[in-house]
Amino acid sequence: MKLNEQNLQRLPAGIERPGYALERIGTGIAHIGVGGFHRAHQAAYTDALMNTGEGLDWGICGIGTRLEEKAMRDALAAQDHLFTLVELDDRPDTEVRVIGSIRDMLLVEDGSEAVVARLADPAIRIVSLTITEGGYCMDESSGQFDASLPQIQHDLATPRSPISVFGLLCAALARRRGAGIAPFTVMSCDNLPHNGDVTRKATLAFATLVDAELARWIERHVSFPNAMVDRITPMTSPAHRQALQDRHGIDDAWPVVCEPFVQWVLEDSFVNGRPAWEKVGVQFTDDVTPYEEMKIKLLNGSHLALTYLGFLRGYRYVHETMEDPLLRRYVQRYMDEDVTPQLAPVPGIDLERYKRTLIERFSNRAIADQLERVCSDGSSKFSKFSVPTINRLIADNAELDRAALVIAAWALYLRGVDENGERYRILDPRLEFCQDLVAEDEGLAERLLGREDIFGPQIARSLAFRDAFERNLLRLRSLGVKGTLELLVG
Repeated sequence: MKLNEQNLQRLPAGIERPGYALERIGTGIAHIGVGGFHRAHQAAYTDALMNTGEGLDWGICGIGTRLEEKAMRDALAAQDHLFTLVELDDRPDTEVRVIGSIRDMLLVEDGSEAVVARLADPAIRIVSLTITEGGYCMDESSGQFDASLPQIQHDLATPRSPISVFGLLCAALARRRGAGIAPFTVMSCDNLPHNGDVTRKATLAFATLVDAELARWIERHVSFPNAMVDRITPMTSPAHRQALQDRHGIDDAWPVVCEPFVQWVLEDSFVNGRPAWEKVGVQFTDDVTPYEEMKIKLLNGSHLALTYLGFLRGYRYVHETMEDPLLRRYVQRYMDEDVTPQLAPVPGIDLERYKRTLIERFSNRAIADQLERVCSDGSSKFSKFSVPTINRLIADNAELDRAALVIAAWALYLRGVDENGERYRILDPRLEFCQDLVAEDEGLAERLLGREDIFGPQIARSLAFRDAFERNLLRLRSLGVKGTLELLVG
């Protein structure tokens, strides 16, 4: 049965569906970057609120800035912007649910004027983002906004027809300011430290280059709340789509699959209203920092700790790495001995229980989370997910081998061949540059660790860390992943 509004009431029993009339929904949120994570997270929370009878004026209009997003727009438009969320777990009570909170989607390639006009509409009170770590146009080495990027140069030259995220935001905010319309809140839902602060910095940097007075107005009147977001959402595969059709009779062009676990901690700083998401499980706080540090260092840092080693060993799914006793023990010790001593108390969180939950989530066979997904874009992820932990270990004169092994495994992973001789693709926009760093064995440590845009200055200056890196790189080459882990944790 094709998923669309007409067929909603004909769906099989047991399939959750919108408990509200789709025609009653008003659009209050514009979301840039409609992918799997947004649909499994923010859109799902908003749909849950609507199912309580509240928040019907907070429907979502998707915005696509990349050519690849046309496929998502077309898939959603063909089924009245409905999609199916499928939770994957071994338990029999996991949810299959049709979500209706997204009501429209616009593409910049179809004309940026329509996008700017929608963002400038007074009904839009929040503009949210999932544009990946690289979408914020920040130079990793300097920490500053990179105005040399082609899309930014285009928007600076032709500000009336922007194509970049920050060009669109500033064009819409300028229009609202000129018309006396209240601004919107800009809310990042991306998985990076202090995501709201990063968004604010990038937006103000772009605005300053266009109109200094606009930048001052944004600084005074627009809020950029920080958030900690969490839900493992693997790429939807043809097998997922077929399974939905075989098991439930739903023909969905692009369902989203995810784990049952979901978390969202959000600073309550909104300038033009917000949905009552706290009624459906969102935790509002004055300061997201301790939650953010816990999640980024424990979940994301541990993901990197296991993923490159697992790939080299020949595994292709996260759960496979967790079924390897040595890798499981290594990840547990990394969490317990390297990360946990660095964390401040987190209100309402039992860290031991949280770590047990992470191990269970990583071990979820049903979700079949691809190591390729977790491995992707390593050159951007290390600075956010691993380097802060390493810097603290260096400062504390602590044991460095477990953390250094993560970087050593990445260096070998960049060669593109696992221990079984199998070749694999590597997803990283800076792949050629990174592979050049590890192409020659002579001077590899100095070249790689000296890249401050990836690892920062502290690692480059630490002779102890360089020794640990070289020691573990040699072990991986001579003993393989298994032999190296036996030395470290066996």
